[in-house]
Amino acid sequence: MARLLLLLPTSTYRAGDFLQAARELGAEVVVASERKQALAGVMGHRALTVSCRNPDQAADRIARLAARKPLDAVVAVDDEGVLVAALAGQRLGLAHNPPDAAARSRDKAAMRRALRDAGVPQPEFQMAGPDVDVAGLAAEVGLPCVLKPVSLSGSRGIIRADDPEAAVVAAKRVRAILADAGEDPDAPLLVERYLPGDEVAVEGLLRGGALEPLAVFDKPDPLEGPYFEETIYVTPSRLPPGTLDTIVRMTADAAAALGLVEGPIHAELRTDGGRAWVLELAARSIGGLCSRSLRFGVGVTLEEVILRHALGLPLEDLRRESAASGVMMIPIPRDGILEEVRGQDRARAVPGIAGLELTIGPGRHVVPLPEGDRYLGFLFARAENPEGVEHALRTAHGHLEIVIGAHD
Repeated sequence: MARLLLLLPTSTYRAGDFLQAARELGAEVVVASERKQALAGVMGHRALTVSCRNPDQAADRIARLAARKPLDAVVAVDDEGVLVAALAGQRLGLAHNPPDAAARSRDKAAMRRALRDAGVPQPEFQMAGPDVDVAGLAAEVGLPCVLKPVSLSGSRGIIRADDPEAAVVAAKRVRAILADAGEDPDAPLLVERYLPGDEVAVEGLLRGGALEPLAVFDKPDPLEGPYFEETIYVTPSRLPPGTLDTIVRMTADAAAALGLVEGPIHAELRTDGGRAWVLELAARSIGGLCSRSLRFGVGVTLEEVILRHALGLPLEDLRRESAASGVMMIPIPRDGILEEVRGQDRARAVPGIAGLELTIGPGRHVVPLPEGDRYLGFLFARAENPEGVEHALRTAHGHLEIVIGAHD
């Protein structure tokens, strides 16, 4: 029986889907997370407590575990675990990304430098330390500009500024968000030139350094700022074939520039007039529950594809299903206490809707982006074409009434 270790941070949405994929493959699972109580729901599996904030120590613990009973794969399900998985894979002689490449994928500044050195098109950028003249730097990069932390993910802390004074205000706000997230508020910030155009996401799998594209998602809602909260993803993309070829080629170039060679990647790019620029590339698959919008071959999930690759099992058919599909990450409209979400039955009854899952329960404090780090939930749709998917998602979301009370 194959034996794998899953790095499941307490904040992940994806534990259930990866554990189900492991069951489908008949694999024995070791679950690793940073807190024992986070493992309470999966204690049918062997559990290991590790901290992804200390990657070398975590990898050593995994190696000691494997010395007692070997592991066939170590898989990180989210950003937090990618460096630990790379270090553990290196120690155990398993298929893995080079640790320095995994580290670059987790640090937006290091990523920008690697892409620049490789000549991969991306936004103009500068780094802003705590004592740097942000207004002057913004003017140098070009306005409008975007300020972002190098360490956070999921659009958290990303703010557009249209003039130098707004850039100063945005930098202070980003540093406050870093402090609230337990990160260093004095860490350098990225100041990037804002690029107009359409945004897309690429889902892919690296095998021996070669990229196998799995899906390209359109993001039909304009992402123009001041914040960059993602909502709708729809695949297949409606962009022209030539533009899609450019996007996939540029994604492969970006992965190579970072030094990534094995496993899932998720990339974000901007396109305009057939040109494309890489915004980010992560050494993990699509976040949240968005992977539920994808099926391959005869109904294989993305999680099963990832685990099959990690375990060296056959991957015979990676073609996405013929139907169009998509997901809406339900945004949090304002700060406060979630009281209820009305209209769920009406939303589920919309033709084309394949599912609705709320991931925050009543009574919880909810915070929108850029300060927040979670969505209210996810809507899923399937239809004959991308237009039908988008229509179903927008119609269903229109039936939801999100009731949020004041936060003391």
